[in-house]
Amino acid sequence: MAHIRKRKFNTKRSYPEQSLDNDLCMSVRAAGTHVFLRGQVGQSLDGKMVGVGDPAAQAEQAMRNVKALLEEQGGRLEDICKTTIYLTDRAYREPVYRVIGKWLKGIYPCSTGLIVQGLARPEWVMEIDAWAVIPEERVNAGRKAAAKPKAKRRAARA
Repeated sequence: MAHIRKRKFNTKRSYPEQSLDNDLCMSVRAAGTHVFLRGQVGQSLDGKMVGVGDPAAQAEQAMRNVKALLEEQGGRLEDICKTTIYLTDRAYREPVYRVIGKWLKGIYPCSTGLIVQGLARPEWVMEIDAWAVIPEERVNAGRKAAAKPKAKRRAARA
């Protein structure tokens, strides 16, 4: 079963005074394998800081990380059901949300945004938390595909 996303909306209509174009929804019903990601920031997965003082560059790196981590788990960006975005300054909302909106165009996750006093490192100005659910049919197809090579090896040994 695909995820069911209800009450879809775009931030262009909700926040006309801001230059945003994010596809979101009010609720998602999902069945499958849950994937929870650690909050991602403007730091590459090998630990290199990206975009000091540039919230859009940090958001771009964070979303590259989100995509890579989901793919490592067998997921896709379209499996994201919920995001929480933390910003250290309200002025960063538009540049960060524009980047995230580009990556999640047409996906419609539920999303919450918060302005916080700070993050774990002072150079980090944004963080995104993502929850995804990989549909069971894709999880099962992946398990079957992984099992075939094992069965072939056993048959070859016999």
